[in-house]
Amino acid sequence: MLSAQQVVQYHREGYLFPIDCLTPEEVAHYRGRLEAFEAEQGDTFGRLPDLVRSKSHLLFTWMDALVRHPKVLDAVEAVIGPNILLYHLTSWLKEPHDGAFVPWHQDGTYFGLEPAEQITAWIALTDATEEMGCVKLLPGSHAIGQQPHRDAVSPGNLLSRGQTIDRKLDYDNFVTMPLRAGQISLHHTHLVHRSDPNQTNRRRIGIGVSYIPTHCRLVNDARVTAALVRGQDNFGHFDLEPRPTGNFDAGSRAAHAASVNRFFESNQRLVARRASGNVGI
Repeated sequence: MLSAQQVVQYHREGYLFPIDCLTPEEVAHYRGRLEAFEAEQGDTFGRLPDLVRSKSHLLFTWMDALVRHPKVLDAVEAVIGPNILLYHLTSWLKEPHDGAFVPWHQDGTYFGLEPAEQITAWIALTDATEEMGCVKLLPGSHAIGQQPHRDAVSPGNLLSRGQTIDRKLDYDNFVTMPLRAGQISLHHTHLVHRSDPNQTNRRRIGIGVSYIPTHCRLVNDARVTAALVRGQDNFGHFDLEPRPTGNFDAGSRAAHAASVNRFFESNQRLVARRASGNVGI
């Protein structure tokens, strides 16, 4: 999928886009399955509420298929190698004119992974234009390493802790990363990025998938789960997640709840260790 020049560009700049992956028919299929599920749940359920937005590859066979799409994994493999774990997933949904945004942050802030080789594949199931709140980034900012963040929960903030980078940077020197439906972007775990509200009448849907090579491990003593999506895991740093047994069935919901709880418990332990000075920012 990627040329040697593209891989060099990713390592130099910390991001790469656009990469054509899904056909229009595939986009229609995956978006259709997501929105059909939302419609089935009714208004009281909402549009993919917080916990369902996280690690939903454990809840739905179609999401499990999406994160294992050969062209997506080919692009990821070109950067991090053939043995790939899916560490986390978040569905980024912005309704028309709803004010939802993501502040300047780094993905790895509460992941606690080393080495810092996590890569986010952002899969567009709709167009993501600048007016729709596409990702903005600071090119080359991954080179500054992990920076301190502060929690800043506020209305419309889509991040679970509202985490915002706590350092003055040249935020005027940003690059926008628009995508067409079916395209993906890649960015490094330390790349500083954000996204603004959707100012259009169209819905914006993106699936952010955090992939890591199997040799990555947690810096804290938590034991969490990850999904082996390509190759072999010869390290055993994570408990391997089961594939969903159906679509939002009881078995899948139980496995999902256990995995999500362990993930957020790990985040809390990392925050506590940083506060005590046992692990660096």
